[in-house]
Amino acid sequence: MGDEDGYEGRATLRVGDTELTVEVILAGNFEPIDGKYHWYGRVLANPELTELVGARKAAGSLRTPHGEAAGRLTDPDPWGRYRISGTGRPPFPVPTTLEELERQH
Repeated sequence: MGDEDGYEGRATLRVGDTELTVEVILAGNFEPIDGKYHWYGRVLANPELTELVGARKAAGSLRTPHGEAAGRLTDPDPWGRYRISGTGRPPFPVPTTLEELERQH
């Protein structure tokens, strides 16, 4: 993953009052220009999510075994995967010390 942090696996996506179990591939990095952590990725194709959201954008929250974060879904790609992104604390662990960072690499 290089300089990016991330998570790949099962997550719970909440859109409105609906919770779905989904598979995600997430990454993120700190952007020094705005001073914020930006996380992003894909929610893999999921027929329930497609039925719920369709081709529109939607706000939601994503929970993994490591945490929960608010994010925005955008319209799906040709393979039915939705892009999700957010700023601030991500729903996966991020190294906060040089020692943690060195252990990752």
